[in-house]
Amino acid sequence: MDLGISGRTALVTGGDSGIGWHTAQVLLDEGATVVLSDLDQDSLDEAAGRLQGPKTRIHAIAADVDSVESIIDLRDAVSQAAGDIDILVQSAGVTGAQGLFHEIDDAGWVDTLTTDLLGPIRLTRAFLPALRSGGWGRIVYLASEDAVQPYDDELPYCAAKAGILAFAKGLSRTYASEGLLVNCVSPAFISTPMTDAMMEKRAGELGTDVDTAIESFLDDKRPYMELGRRGEPEEVAAVIAFLCSDRASFVNGSNYRVDSGSVATI
Repeated sequence: MDLGISGRTALVTGGDSGIGWHTAQVLLDEGATVVLSDLDQDSLDEAAGRLQGPKTRIHAIAADVDSVESIIDLRDAVSQAAGDIDILVQSAGVTGAQGLFHEIDDAGWVDTLTTDLLGPIRLTRAFLPALRSGGWGRIVYLASEDAVQPYDDELPYCAAKAGILAFAKGLSRTYASEGLLVNCVSPAFISTPMTDAMMEKRAGELGTDVDTAIESFLDDKRPYMELGRRGEPEEVAAVIAFLCSDRASFVNGSNYRVDSGSVATI
C-alpha cells in the first residue's frame, strides 16, 4: 500500500532500536526522509547503518528528551540536516521506577514523569512550528496498555502514559484544522530492549531462564494476551506508519492498541 508520504520528513525519537527503529525502516521504505534520535550517538550511527535505504535520506542526531537545551539543539540540528519535519514519532521512553506505591519515592516519580510525559511535551513544543508550517503534519505518541489498564508495580509509568493519552487528545483538537493530526499507539509487551531487561530481571528473581520467565509473565501478568507471545516491534511499526500517512487522513485524537487483547475492556 502506498502511504502517500514519499518526500515527507520524519523525526523518530527512541530510534536506535525496537519500535522506533522499525518505524524508521517502514517510513524509509515509503520514501520519507528519516531523522533518528536517541541518547547515544554511537548507538544511533550503528542503528542508522542498519537501515535499508538511500543514505541521503537517513540522519542520526543524538539528544536527551529530559533536557530542554538538548531538545532545542536537536531542533536546530534537524532543521539544518533535513529541513522542517512533517512527521513526529515520539517513541523515546523508560520503564522508570518500579515497585509498590509505598516503595517509590519522589525521585522515582519525578524521573519517570520527566522522561515519559514532560519529555514528549517539550519535544512537541520545540517542533510544533515546523509541523504547523506546511498545512500537513502527523504526530504519533507511543503510549501503552498501562495507560488504561494500570499495574500496581509501575504506577509512575502508568500515570505518565495516561497523561500522554490526555495530552494527545487535547492537542488533536487544537491543530487539526491546520492539517496536523495527532494520535497514539499503545503497545503491550513487545519484544524490545526494554522488555528484554524486564524479563532478564524476572528470570533472575525466579531463578529460571528468560524464555520461562516470559511464559510465566504471560500467564501471571498478561492473561488476556490471547496470542500467547510477545509482540514484534514491526507489528507496532506498521500501525504507527499508517497513522503517519495520507491513508489516515480522517484519524485524529485516537489511540490504537496493539496488544494481542491485553486490555480487558472494550
